[in-house]
Amino acid sequence: MTELPEAGRRPADWLALGAAGVTVVLWATAFVSIRSAGDAYSPGALALGRLAVGTLLLGLFCLVRRAGVPPRAAWPGVLLSGVLWFGLYMVALNWGEREVDAGTAAMVVNVGPVLIALLSAWLLGEGLPRPLLAGIAVSFAGAVVVGISVSDSSHASALGVLLCLLAAVCYAAGVVAQKPALAHAGALSVTFWGCLVGTVGCLPFTGVLVSEAGDAPLSATLNMIYLGAFPTALAFTTWAFALARTTAGRMGATTYVVPALVVVMSWALLDETPGALSLVGGVLCLAGVAVSRRRSGRAAPRSRTVAANTPPAAPRRRSGRGA
Repeated sequence: MTELPEAGRRPADWLALGAAGVTVVLWATAFVSIRSAGDAYSPGALALGRLAVGTLLLGLFCLVRRAGVPPRAAWPGVLLSGVLWFGLYMVALNWGEREVDAGTAAMVVNVGPVLIALLSAWLLGEGLPRPLLAGIAVSFAGAVVVGISVSDSSHASALGVLLCLLAAVCYAAGVVAQKPALAHAGALSVTFWGCLVGTVGCLPFTGVLVSEAGDAPLSATLNMIYLGAFPTALAFTTWAFALARTTAGRMGATTYVVPALVVVMSWALLDETPGALSLVGGVLCLAGVAVSRRRSGRAAPRSRTVAANTPPAAPRRRSGRGA
């Protein structure tokens, strides 16, 4: 789907943009909650608890909305996104952030949108419009600046960097896999079944979760529940809603708003005053996202998936008046 100029956006386009905004705000809050819950819960247990809460809530919404099982054509994308993004990504990120500082983790994980743009151009035929490439470059530079400003080189390991890189790869592959599934099923259905797949994949951590829940402080458990309810159940659904209405590359670039929001939220909620370098990096992230959302001079190629599932236009009826 080609981006429209600001004045030419339809209400549905603004709705998709608003859904993307909800996603990035909630994903930014997740970093604060993970920091709290991660002190009491190990990576696998935290991922399972978060996914279990998200699956339960999404299942209830599916019952209320009577969302059925996705058709067969959607299942390859649902399964891949469930295993890679909902499952492996969350465990790898939780584990990686224990091995490296937050700044290093942010720099490595933010390779994800770059990989999304490349994979979606290769596998989905979305192309690489110049505004998207320029915006990703500016935002990635901003993410690196934010990472450098808060990094602690004394708390880093090769294992942690590799785990964060694995998380970025799983995130990118999961998004690109989810995009075709959304051509066959609704956002709520795709999100619920993907979350359920991720939950099943994390079931080996059940014993650890039960053991740690008995010793965890209430605040850590409440943060885990929050992670499942909002950054997972709600944010992944609004993400899928927006992803179905734009390209995977542009949606990936939109997530560069997250580092800027994390800087502000850490300042407001954790009393962590950002330095000048963090503020510069945050501004670069926002500027890059704005550039990536611009319409290119020529129409971007449509996704093969969308084009393949678009019915041919009905023949126009002739009228006595000119067109």
